[in-house]
Amino acid sequence: MLRSLGSTPMQVSAVAMGCWPIAGMTSLNVTREQSLSTLRAARESGINFFDTAYCYGPDGESERMIGEVLGAERDEVVIATKAGISWNPDGSRRLDAKPETIKRHFRESCRRLGAERVDLFYLHAPDPGLPIEDSAGAFRELYDEQQVRAVGVSNVSLEQLRAFDQVCPVHCVQPPYNMLQREIERDLLPWCHERDIAVCVYWPLLKGLLAGKLPRDHVFAPQDGRAKYPMFQGEQWQRNQDLVDDLRPIAGELGCSVATLVVAWTIGQPNITTALCGAKRPDQIQESAAAMSLQLDESVRNKIAAALSRRGEVVSRGAV
Repeated sequence: MLRSLGSTPMQVSAVAMGCWPIAGMTSLNVTREQSLSTLRAARESGINFFDTAYCYGPDGESERMIGEVLGAERDEVVIATKAGISWNPDGSRRLDAKPETIKRHFRESCRRLGAERVDLFYLHAPDPGLPIEDSAGAFRELYDEQQVRAVGVSNVSLEQLRAFDQVCPVHCVQPPYNMLQREIERDLLPWCHERDIAVCVYWPLLKGLLAGKLPRDHVFAPQDGRAKYPMFQGEQWQRNQDLVDDLRPIAGELGCSVATLVVAWTIGQPNITTALCGAKRPDQIQESAAAMSLQLDESVRNKIAAALSRRGEVVSRGAV
């Protein structure tokens, strides 16, 4: 299942592999061998779109592994990476999207990937100390010099997207989106659709919450960052578990897992180009990729809509 990446000539799979987990920074029990196997399993499952970033790993481990596994297939795959976020010596996150930083991140990412240019290059997040137009200028230079085939922005408001687009053409936007976080349907999605801008969403499984694998009495390990989010606590957690329980029989009737059903719903939503599905094991990306072969008819979509209605009001954008 290949789709046009907005107005670009590139064709991408409706399910992409999100390559943050293979870096092992917040995901538990990640090994290099398993990460490499997961990348290979993604290709074998029909995925040709891989999403990484300069900061995925203390020293770009995610980009390096992508280069190692997919370097010989550069003409058959689309690789997206991002610039503007890195790590301080103490492990804290640094938002720096100054033009010189963007260009330095670009050069280092190319070296790690073993590539002369980048297929899709994102601003990872706006720099709060800098007008977004300044960051856009660096992307415009790289695009005009044909060092990047397409430009994207991630984690931006519609106002920021418009400002960036005034300086540099935007080909792809990457926001969070899933059954419980659908705010972009009100503004960002219509705006992008009118301009033929691709929308590649992350968190389709909401950090695994919608995968149907976490029991109600699950106890998060101390190192598991999900425990700090409201959606994994108290009443919100119980309501989300009720939703997953409502989805189980629907998935059962289709002979698929809850995760596959949820991803299929996501890539079937109007104006969604691709769902970025994180994975650290082959079976996880295989389960997500199976959604590309699953067609949801009107009766199934009505059942899902009823389950979402019972779940109740969704949370605000970005609040997990």
